[in-house]
Amino acid sequence: MNYGISVIFRAIPLLMALFCFSYGLFIFDSGTETDRFVAGPVVFSLGMICIALFATAATIIRQIIHTYNSVVKYALPIVGYLSAVITVIGGLFLLTLPSDSSLFVVGHVICGVGFITACVATTATSSTRFTLIQINAKSEDPRIPKEAFTKGQAVTLISISVIIAVITWVWAFKLLSQSGEHSQYFIAGHVMAGLACICTSLVALVATIVRQIRNTYSDFERNWWPGFVLFFGTLSIFWGLIIMGIENPLKSTTGYIMVGLGLVCYSISSKVILLAKIWKREFKLANRIPLIPIFTALACFFMSSYLFDIAEESVFYFVPARVLAGLGGICFTLFSIVSILESGTSTK
Repeated sequence: MNYGISVIFRAIPLLMALFCFSYGLFIFDSGTETDRFVAGPVVFSLGMICIALFATAATIIRQIIHTYNSVVKYALPIVGYLSAVITVIGGLFLLTLPSDSSLFVVGHVICGVGFITACVATTATSSTRFTLIQINAKSEDPRIPKEAFTKGQAVTLISISVIIAVITWVWAFKLLSQSGEHSQYFIAGHVMAGLACICTSLVALVATIVRQIRNTYSDFERNWWPGFVLFFGTLSIFWGLIIMGIENPLKSTTGYIMVGLGLVCYSISSKVILLAKIWKREFKLANRIPLIPIFTALACFFMSSYLFDIAEESVFYFVPARVLAGLGGICFTLFSIVSILESGTSTK
């Protein structure tokens, strides 16, 4: 990877963050409809995930082009975690405001986005010794490199992502258990479940990176972790399709968001699949794997465009149309990350 290409790949997450921030503010400030106060803050918060993805991209790229140093090593993960903390605090703040169904949904969803951001920041932290993956993949030595994470550090990194995923699932099911009381619990609970699927998928990515850095990645994991991510992506999509069949459009339109969240899981799977396929073997189609997040991004944007037209006749489609556009930006950002991984692990 030359310097010019590295700048482009680092710019993509920042551009998508700018898109989410500016589009979220535009939605929020372009009218007085209640739906704008839901879609605007949610789309804006998705930009925080892009910031954390930028931290991951920059962490890996700087190691590839040999511009990595101690300041950057700590600064980039801190940026990711700081973005997560700000997002969660923002969501909790909205939940403390006077009771309102729209604020209730927005507050919970933004907290869930903050949890994803924290998992992505953990991915950035796990990638601070990324160059060891390529070295280990080429080596026949089964020993753990001295420069790798210690066992305690490895367990800590994986545990952080697992704990965040568990918290998100518990929160989602707590909301779903009260979904019969009011539609706001139904909407917030199902969206939180989709966000939990993404957090769980990121557990697989963190575990894959950490264990390859430690040279303890096994043949069983080569199939387990990609299948793990694909399962949760498929779960979110089919869960969303089932919800679409509900007659009440206020609830059924939530299904589109869950489908979009499932597509984000598929985008994450491209990174896990790539690392699995190139581990201690050659995979000739490795440079095709970055097409996965391209297809998922296009799927989000295409669905968003259809929902924009439907929203002209039914206001219930207003929020899903805007949120899917933001999720398309997340998927495109993941294209940048998997392309960086492909470049960093390529044997060419």
